[in-house]
Amino acid sequence: MSDEDADSVPDDHRYLVDQLAEATVRVLPSWFRRCIVERCAAAGRRLDAEDLGDIDVAVAEMAAETGERLRRFLALDVDEQRSNPLAVLRSAVAGPTRLLTELGIPPVDRGDFERRIAPGDDYDLSPATWRDIDESLHEPGLMWGAWKAATILRRRRSEGRS
Repeated sequence: MSDEDADSVPDDHRYLVDQLAEATVRVLPSWFRRCIVERCAAAGRRLDAEDLGDIDVAVAEMAAETGERLRRFLALDVDEQRSNPLAVLRSAVAGPTRLLTELGIPPVDRGDFERRIAPGDDYDLSPATWRDIDESLHEPGLMWGAWKAATILRRRRSEGRS
């Protein structure tokens, strides 16, 4: 998070933002790599050392870009947020999807509901929960969500709205 962004985050929120951002950024490369390698294996595509090296380079770029997007989102005031951090990560599956398509991996069979809620997710990679990315994200994700809900309720009550 840049110094400018950090200044816009209230102190009571900064800890939760930092905890969630750091934990997520730490696991993004392994999550992206796992998504790609598992879909390749399921499609019967063997990956050699060169493939894995190329995947790791692409994963590092995807993780850096996604980490920045996540940090920018988390730095926003809750009243400016129109979604949640998992939405940022769900949109990030576009990177692994592109790479899987380039590798010639056929899309997976998805139901109507899955196609409707995640139209561009041809490989069914979008996380439904923090645990779908990594178990270590469950607690910081829930804590951040509880903080956001409490903040919104507190603000609405102080404004006389429920």
